Amino acid sequence: MPMTNLSRRWLVAIIYIPIILVLLYSGNWILGVPLSALAAMGTQEVYRLAAHTGVDPFRFTGATGAAALVLAGTWQGTFVAFAPWALIIVGTVMLISLILAVSNRGANGGPLGAMSVTMAGCLYCGFSLSFVPLTLMFPAAEGWGETTGAPWLGVAVIALPLAITWIGDAVAFFAGSKWGEHKLAPSISPKKTWLGSWSGLGAAIALGILWYFVTSPYLVGMPIDSFLMAGLVGAVLGMSAQVGDLVISVFKREAGVKDTGTIFPGHGGILDRIDSIAFTVPISYAVIALLAKIQ
Repeated sequence: MPMTNLSRRWLVAIIYIPIILVLLYSGNWILGVPLSALAAMGTQEVYRLAAHTGVDPFRFTGATGAAALVLAGTWQGTFVAFAPWALIIVGTVMLISLILAVSNRGANGGPLGAMSVTMAGCLYCGFSLSFVPLTLMFPAAEGWGETTGAPWLGVAVIALPLAITWIGDAVAFFAGSKWGEHKLAPSISPKKTWLGSWSGLGAAIALGILWYFVTSPYLVGMPIDSFLMAGLVGAVLGMSAQVGDLVISVFKREAGVKDTGTIFPGHGGILDRIDSIAFTVPISYAVIALLAKIQ
């Protein structure tokens, strides 16, 4: 009996979730190397989407830059230390793209589109995923927790955006497909409904509150210091996840494809899996950092 698409989704999730947890707990280069490879492959998926629209970016340059951004985040561990390296990497990618655009493409070879998409793919995958190791190092860098520096404290922090992204998406998918009638954005993603969107947002708020009660006894000093604040952060991340999902849906719609790839059976490509994470992880880092500054 052939497996249904939903069965394949569950099987892939069961296989990959333990691997992801081990990598997050291990951190450092054990996480950084495969994560940088993921960023490079995701960048290539962006470029394949662009190719469907007639744009031919500088693939090797952009993918290498994306991987370098993730490795720099892993190496430095804090945003303050990472930022100068990020500027150097992004500037180098931009300079190389500019040189290639002028020397190889000329005025009639689409140099502006090639350079723009090269930079966009590099930043979308590389810069966003670099916040995974930065978030994992947040407790150690800020001195949160009674056992400062324990690897599981970083996993506890990044569990907030990851849980909201994955569980919120599952709730939205189930509720929308089961009971949803009114389409959210039919011209972008025909299957998404308003009921699914509101259900996903409600799940995000509930997950934020649950996360607070589970982690607050251990993350002492964490600026998310009340269940109301946690619920509000959950709402922000829930909305961010849905925006990230719609962004990739727009790209796929323009390219005329259903999925960005086939690497994950039942789930599509890398961009199909990190579309929301590319928004929720950096935004969660920014929100927590902002709360730490104003408190």
